[in-house]
Amino acid sequence: MDGGQQQRVPLVLVCGLHDEGLRVVEQLHAAGVAVVVVDDVPEPRLVPALERLGVRWVAADSRLPETLLDAGLAAAAALVCVESDDLHTLATALLARQLRPELRVVVQLRNEAVGRALEATGVAVLDVARLSAPSIVRACLGTERWSLELAGTAFEMVAVTAREAGPLRALYGDLAPIAVVPAGGGSAVVTPGRDEPVSPGDVVHLLGTPTELAAADLAPTRERALVGGARAGRPHRTGRDPWLRPLLSTLDRRVKRALLALATLATISVTVLMTGYQEPDGTRMSLLDALYFTVETIGTVGYGDFYFRDQHPWLRGWAIVLMVVGATLATVFFALLTNALIARRIEETLGLRRITGLADHVVVVGTGSIGMAVVRLLRAAGRDVVVVERDPANRFRAELDAARVPVVTADATLPDTWRQLRLEHARGVAVLISDDLVGIETGLAVRDLLTAGERWERTPVVLRVFGRRLATTVEQSFGFRHVRSPAALAAPWFVGAALGLEVVDTFYVGDQPLLLARLVVRGGLDGVALADLPARVRIVVLERDHGVEHPPRRDTRLRVGDVAYLVGPYEELIALLRADGLASS
Repeated sequence: MDGGQQQRVPLVLVCGLHDEGLRVVEQLHAAGVAVVVVDDVPEPRLVPALERLGVRWVAADSRLPETLLDAGLAAAAALVCVESDDLHTLATALLARQLRPELRVVVQLRNEAVGRALEATGVAVLDVARLSAPSIVRACLGTERWSLELAGTAFEMVAVTAREAGPLRALYGDLAPIAVVPAGGGSAVVTPGRDEPVSPGDVVHLLGTPTELAAADLAPTRERALVGGARAGRPHRTGRDPWLRPLLSTLDRRVKRALLALATLATISVTVLMTGYQEPDGTRMSLLDALYFTVETIGTVGYGDFYFRDQHPWLRGWAIVLMVVGATLATVFFALLTNALIARRIEETLGLRRITGLADHVVVVGTGSIGMAVVRLLRAAGRDVVVVERDPANRFRAELDAARVPVVTADATLPDTWRQLRLEHARGVAVLISDDLVGIETGLAVRDLLTAGERWERTPVVLRVFGRRLATTVEQSFGFRHVRSPAALAAPWFVGAALGLEVVDTFYVGDQPLLLARLVVRGGLDGVALADLPARVRIVVLERDHGVEHPPRRDTRLRVGDVAYLVGPYEELIALLRADGLASS
């Protein structure tokens, strides 16, 4: 079987040499799949990477039939198109389906309407932003728990800190161990056996049903419960107090002093009137009448309900003082309030809004497609979000304004910008700038301020970096714990869709990216016992004709038609897919 696979290595065409394209090529190459790249205008900085991998590159337009045929379309197992232009992607996908209707075609499309139409033709449509955003949000919120559905059954992924030493089986029963991150640092142990010993302080990642988690005393609390991959928080305040609280928090001291002076004058006036005013029949003003007359006088309405002609001279003198001073204070107050409203509107228009009164909010820097996907998920999870965007003409600005998300137009690399964002009260920060250098500079500015405030260890800072080597260097040199590459997070979905492996979720354990995928057993794995699978791959759920097995036994043997849900690094999962018969597909 091995020799047959070596003679018939599958070929995948990748159209578009950009960040996502290179990650797809790297993962296909690591899995032993032959790759040909097609792009007439690739990013120059990425071309040397192809040369190092020894991957063939066709410098031509993928929208031309002769280009695809020259690249080997006739023998290809799949075509992946990750062009940056949706129109280019659409044309390439339709051409590939026309030339080879049975070909597996996977594309990246940002336009949802076009994507739905293309899916109707049998093309698999994916979006990097939507695929990578959940993992970024989980890291930004410090999420320890999120829900999944496997084989029609609800499951939850949890990360817990071991309180005592012992084997996983004794501590967590039948929960499926996904990984163990040592407390003292070091590499994570991926898919350990249930007899793996753990020490106090080790972080253990587990998968189980809500019932199993409750039996292991890991039922969610109010603080830890998650909904759809994000920590459940306060209900989103849609329509409730959308402007009053922020407005009051931004009023300057002059407005507050004028309001206090008005309240003081009114209080004195009510007291004086209740004490001194007397009707001809000897009755005095009630509290409501005194308050009514005070507001009437300060508002310069003067309905003539009450007369002071027959009152004591000192009371008529007080009425004069009340009219003059009250009208003056009211005029000053409304002038200052109008000024505050206009100033706030100008700040919103120019992106100069000061962020005040917020706590436990998340700051998102950069609103490209990935930044907006992260903002939408955070808002859906009930989190307050503040956006920092340097470009005042950003194409997502209208959506942000409609959602009442505060946007600060400023340079995020400057410490002064972060002092306006109440960083010391933030729940987390996501730096999602596409330029690696600017992103790292921004992250360092955040780190300096958090370190000075002793919040660096408690505030997650997610940093978007493309280069894998650069990401590792940044983590080790500067102490960033959550360096993410959206391209690397999304690439397994494209690779899996191209090769027949359905990716369910991607997530990080320490610095190790892992996949949870769905595999339909075809032939190569028929009769293989689960104990004989690669050490870093675990089947957590097995769906068979007679029902669902969870957890499946180690001596269970796979059969054709079984649906296996596997966890592991993508290289091992793709290798397992090839062993199941990918080479002959």
